[in-house]
Amino acid sequence: MAETMTAPTSTPAGAAAVDVRIEEDASPLVRLIGRTLRDAVRTGHALDTLARHAGTVAIRSHDTPQTATITFGDGGIDVAGGAPAEPDAALTVDLGARFTPTADPSGDTDLAEGVLRALTPPLPEWREAAQRFWDAARPLPGIPDVLIAVTEGPEGLEQAVFGDGPTQYLIAGAPETLAGVFSGADDLVAVLSSGALGIQGTMSQLSVMVGASWKVRYDV
Repeated sequence: MAETMTAPTSTPAGAAAVDVRIEEDASPLVRLIGRTLRDAVRTGHALDTLARHAGTVAIRSHDTPQTATITFGDGGIDVAGGAPAEPDAALTVDLGARFTPTADPSGDTDLAEGVLRALTPPLPEWREAAQRFWDAARPLPGIPDVLIAVTEGPEGLEQAVFGDGPTQYLIAGAPETLAGVFSGADDLVAVLSSGALGIQGTMSQLSVMVGASWKVRYDV
C-alpha cells in the first residue's frame, strides 16, 4: 500500500488539490520528492505539471545509486523507488542542491522541465519556515526548550524565538539559508559544513537538531 500525503486545505483558492502518494517503507529519496511535491501543491506552484493525468519521470541522483519514479495519473501522483527501463522522461539531479540538474534531461523535455519546476517550490519566509520547523521538532526527545533563529535584516540583526525554558539552541544565517534549512529544502549538516550557518549549543543538542532537520526534510 502507498502512504498518501494530501496537500493541506491551504492550497491557493481556485487550485485543485492533488494527492501525492509514496510507497510504504519509502527510501529517503522517495520521501524527499514526496515532501517537495506536497510543498509545491500547497503553495500552488507548477500546478500545470502537478495536475497531469499521465506520464512517468525517472529521477536519478548524480553521485549515488538512488533512483525514484514520479508517476502522474487520474488519481494523483505516485512516487516510488527505482526507475523503469523506458520512462517518458528522465532527470539526473544533485539532491544536495535542491534538485539542480547535472545533465540534460532525456525523453519528453517539456515534462522533464515541468517536473523540475515542481521540485523547486519557492522557499517560505524564514520566520514561517522556522515556526513550522519548531512545530515539527518540539515533540522530539532531547529537543532544546528554546530555538533562536538569527539573521541580518535591512535594519540590522533580526531574531525569532520559539519555545520557553532553560535550554536553548541558536542558529544564525542569511534569510534564504535559514528558510532552506528550516523548510527541509537544504540538509542541515551540508549547510553547516559549507560554513553558511552559525550555531550555538552543545554537541548533544546538535545531534537532536540534525534529527529534527531530517524529520522535516524527509517528512518522517
